[in-house]
Amino acid sequence: MYRKRRLIFLLFCISLFGLIGFLVTFVNKRQEKRIVEKIYITIDNEYNNYFISDREVKSILTQYGTSKIEGLNANDIDLKQLERRIKSHKFVQDAEVYRDLAGNVNIKIQQNRPIARIVHPDSDKDIYIDENGSVLPLSDRFTARVIPITKAENLPAISKGFFQDSTGKSYLALLKFIEQDNFWKAQLAQMHIDAKGKISFLPQIGNETIEFGKPEDIEQKFKKILIFYRKVLPAMGWDRYRRVNVEFKDQIICE
Repeated sequence: MYRKRRLIFLLFCISLFGLIGFLVTFVNKRQEKRIVEKIYITIDNEYNNYFISDREVKSILTQYGTSKIEGLNANDIDLKQLERRIKSHKFVQDAEVYRDLAGNVNIKIQQNRPIARIVHPDSDKDIYIDENGSVLPLSDRFTARVIPITKAENLPAISKGFFQDSTGKSYLALLKFIEQDNFWKAQLAQMHIDAKGKISFLPQIGNETIEFGKPEDIEQKFKKILIFYRKVLPAMGWDRYRRVNVEFKDQIICE
């Protein structure tokens, strides 16, 4: 009895795997004969960045109209090659290209996310810094609403790789803190790095310069700035001070 049941179970498994294999082969054969009728493009605009459009993606896919996709046999399209084309765009962080069951081409794109803009005397040389510390060029299509950064003239130019080294990572951590906090992102109008690497901010509301110091103890320093806004200014007047320093531990210096 036991052997009989085991034999029946074994035959059932063989039949099931055979059926699955047949269905997979059948679906693949059907897929190979599918004609691409449409291209579906999904661009992640989570942070309201619009550096690349559906039209531009289609232009990249078709090599600016020289290579069609719609109307081709789905099996004749190199999806990996299409993926590489899209990823070559300067504002594309990641891309996925695949076919659906109908044979149509689907594209999902994740854009790079700028969090700051390095300002040069010649505005054509301005660059963005993204959340990974990579350098991005400006875009003719869209301007990101991020904090602008100026620096002392004698400081070397901020180049590719600066925000990945031991010094630059602390500045990147500060920029990410600002970008992720809705209040500070809205309130801080400009950031400046002086010849000693110390940071100061100009606010959107208020006439004071906020002297932040080196990008250390970031959260604690912003807590002190909040104390200045919530307790000092309401008591002393919004136009009273021109300088606020939170550089030193347990101190808020107002002049």
